[in-house]
Amino acid sequence: MKLLQNIKKILLSLSLSFLVLGTAACGGGVQATQPPTLPAPSNYSVAYSQLERGNSPAGQNFGDWVVKSSKGLLQDAYVRDNDKLGVVISPQIQPTEVRNLAKALTEGFRRNFPNRDLTVLVYAPDKHLILTAKYNPATQRVQYQ
Repeated sequence: MKLLQNIKKILLSLSLSFLVLGTAACGGGVQATQPPTLPAPSNYSVAYSQLERGNSPAGQNFGDWVVKSSKGLLQDAYVRDNDKLGVVISPQIQPTEVRNLAKALTEGFRRNFPNRDLTVLVYAPDKHLILTAKYNPATQRVQYQ
């Protein structure tokens, strides 16, 4: 039983490492994209969920990338104003692992949106806020609440 817990922790650590290390590959700069067009009514729900990942093209891309690269550790993510990242964790994440996850997400978020005061909001699977990490670029420190 302890072996399974150790294996799970190792896999989680590796996943978080890939998330942080791969973040730089996810849109290192803001690329010009075509403005979004309104979808046909039959595809409205699909497009609506896509619009909710970010309220800017860079935020949309980063939110999509975070969810895809988390390999099931994150159920959802959103970016607002290129300085707020909210994530909904999966039930697989243990309470003791939340702070390390927030730290890894903050580091990746900082690399993609440099020189900004950043906030990472971590929500439980039931969508209740469980941790807030605030990064200050002047001090280069993260404060947890």
